[in-house]
Amino acid sequence: MGFLNASSSFTRFKITDEISKELWGQIPEKLKQFGFKEIEDSADERGWGWVCFDDMLDAWWRTAPPEKGHYLTFSLRLDTRRISAAVVKKHLTLALREEEKRNQEQGKKFISRARKTELKEQVKLKLMARTLPVPAEFNVAWNMQTGDVFFASTQGKVVDLFTDYFTLTFDLHLEQLTPYSLALKLLGDEVQTKLDSIEPTSFA
Repeated sequence: MGFLNASSSFTRFKITDEISKELWGQIPEKLKQFGFKEIEDSADERGWGWVCFDDMLDAWWRTAPPEKGHYLTFSLRLDTRRISAAVVKKHLTLALREEEKRNQEQGKKFISRARKTELKEQVKLKLMARTLPVPAEFNVAWNMQTGDVFFASTQGKVVDLFTDYFTLTFDLHLEQLTPYSLALKLLGDEVQTKLDSIEPTSFA
């Protein structure tokens, strides 16, 4: 779900580094530099990069610029190839039978473990090349005045990918704002002792 949907789940971050004036002017080019690259003509399992907030197929921001008021908006596109384990098992079995047939013709009695591993990798690569990747889009809204960044996902692995790629792109680090850290931000450090002493309520 993105920010333009009727409902959306998101993770909130705060930029912990000081942002230089030079960086603001470099952001459009950095987004293009680390933009999404198609993986349909490869056997890669995953591909990711930044795309236009208004069009997930636009990695060059021809549709609309990232600036919207005092926000920077863009999206993280993640394409993933998924192959059923049953499909891999079927084609690996066929490959092993072909290998056994060749071994018999050459007088060999068994397939080595290393060869089985090699065959499995070959089968996966072959199937990957024949499988279209499934695209997914996760919106980003960056408040340039407050340094708050909103990311439209709560999936752990996707959030980790986003934070790592954000740091790689802009050389800025993100701190995830949990309810605890938000309370400290709103109420001040003087309430930390009280927050630490709060016990969870059982509604059972």
